[in-house]
Order: sequence, then structure tokens, then C-alpha cells
Amino acid sequence: MLLAIDIGNTNITMGLFRGEILMGNFRMTTQMPRTSDEYGVLIRELIRNAGFEPKDIEQVIIASVVPDIMYSFTSGIKKYFCAEPIIVGPGLKTGVRINAENPKEAGADLIVDAAAVKEIYGGPAIVIDYGSATTFELILEDGSLDAVVIAPGIQMSADALSNRTAKLPDVEIKKPKTILAKEIISNIQAGLFYGSIGEAEYIVKKMKEEAGLPNIKVIATGGLGGIIAEECKEIDIYDSLLTLKGLRIIHKRCTGK
Repeated sequence: MLLAIDIGNTNITMGLFRGEILMGNFRMTTQMPRTSDEYGVLIRELIRNAGFEPKDIEQVIIASVVPDIMYSFTSGIKKYFCAEPIIVGPGLKTGVRINAENPKEAGADLIVDAAAVKEIYGGPAIVIDYGSATTFELILEDGSLDAVVIAPGIQMSADALSNRTAKLPDVEIKKPKTILAKEIISNIQAGLFYGSIGEAEYIVKKMKEEAGLPNIKVIATGGLGGIIAEECKEIDIYDSLLTLKGLRIIHKRCTGK
């Protein structure tokens, strides 16, 4: 089996693949510092809770935007799974061309999303990834990553409101009953929810206009992408597993398996 791992700034998302079939997926927090043994033991137990054994894992691929944890994390993988992980980064045969002044600046998550879109949905497309940051990726017909827009993530915006103000509380991010909110929780929820929809609709329209691609498909992914996709008329598809699928695709391209 293949263990595909997406390390983001907030969560580490993992998927177990047997061939092209996703057998299970789970996540853990990124923020807490851990030793290699802590990573290894925790991932091992998550896999067992999913009904599998560590010995079932034959290959591992990792995409990470958090360099500081990579030494401990990869050491834990090697120790507890006896596997040398493939790391998505410069020099790896991802099949994605990056049209940028400095291609090495492109995050591994962006490359993986582009690889997934190229094979599953085809280009041209815009991917909106609702993670710690919200990214808008323009992927051309040949699968190349042509441009990226980066904005604060929805949870990041919510945290900034509560952390940088004296009286605004933490809130659950969800659609309020009405945008004409009359109490503080719904006031904030309305701003976060409808603000994210407005942001997506304007940025997507502007990207389509400047790219000269008015009929381009738009795919959303990421943990909070589902609630936005339900209301945003610019989003055509919501695929919560896009990044894990992209990791499987890149692994197959690199190994043939």
C-alpha cells in the first residue's frame, strides 16, 4: 500500500491507497512539536485504527510546506515503516511545468494539486485550495501551473479577529441564518462566510478575464472548501481529496507503481 502524506501548516492529512483506490484517510495537527518517535507511533496507531498494519505500507510520498518538522517526520517514517519516503520538491518528476520567475518557490501542495487536475479533470482549470492560506491556482491546458494568487485562509482570518481585538470571540466557521446578523457570533460568521464567497467570485472572474479563459472550470478543495463551494456560483466542483489523489499520481509517475 501507498501512504500519501500532505503536511500543511495546520493539519497533516494522510491517505492509504491500494492501487488507485483510497482505502482510508485521517489527519493530525501540525502545530505541536513532536519527536521522530512520536510521529512514528502516532501514525502507526492511526493506521491500525483504520484497520491496517504498518507492514502493509510499502511506499510513502510526502508533500510538505512546513520544512521545520521534516527531519523528525521523515525519521519517524523511516524508523517505524522501514520506507524511504519520496519528497515532492525540486528535481522530482511531477509532470508539472511551473511558469514562474523562480519555480523553486512553488509550494509542494500547489504542484500536487496541479498534477491531480491535469490527470483527473484536465486543463485549463482554476483550483481554489482552502487551507491555512487560500490559494487560487491557474492550470493551463497542458497541465502547467501558470499563476497563483495567495490570500489569508478563512480560519486565519477568524483567528486574527479574535487575537487582535479585545472583545471579538472565537467562532465556528459556518453559514449564518442571515447576512443581516444581529448578534456578535453571527456578525463575525457573516463576514467570514460571505466575505470568502465574494473573494472567490471576484478573484476567479479576474483570473478568467486576464487569462482570456472565460469558460474555465473551477475546482475547490481543502477542509473549509465544502461550505464555500455550496454557495459560490463560480465553483463547479468540490473535491476534498484532490491533494491526496495528486500525491498518488506523482508517486505512480516516479515509480511506475
